Amino acid sequence: MNKKTIWVIAAILILCGVLAVCVNFTTSEKVQGDNPEVKAQVVSTELIRTSQSWDGVELPDYLVGRPELVAVKYEFPVGQKLGWHHHPVMNYGVLMQGELTIIGQDGKEKVVHEGEPVVEMVNTIHHGENRGNKPVILYMFYLSQEGMPLAVQHPEIPLD
Repeated sequence: MNKKTIWVIAAILILCGVLAVCVNFTTSEKVQGDNPEVKAQVVSTELIRTSQSWDGVELPDYLVGRPELVAVKYEFPVGQKLGWHHHPVMNYGVLMQGELTIIGQDGKEKVVHEGEPVVEMVNTIHHGENRGNKPVILYMFYLSQEGMPLAVQHPEIPLD
């Protein structure tokens, strides 16, 4: 297999992970009236298909080499602000609870609502804030390589 094929397979595996988190797969019986013979069906809903980050910038080409797939669950208390940072690797996820505002260093903002997917910026400085009224729970999936950081912090840039 060539390296591009490996990366495509890696991306498909991560997408499957996102779908498993976001879609309710059940095999239990669904009682409809008095008919226990009716089974629940698997429902698959594509949440996003894109080659751009949330700010409309094209994603970079895949890295060359062995992929390392990383899944991270983030929990942001109400009022919490993440410091300025950038991601050297592609990543995307689904906001499971709450509302998250992502702010680019250029001032551009994106509000992600519960149940929505988000494709993060790559190599562009930004930060996130929970401006909502309940904790944020966010699942993110990274296409990385061994030894690469998922994020690089920029403490020299003050938050408002």
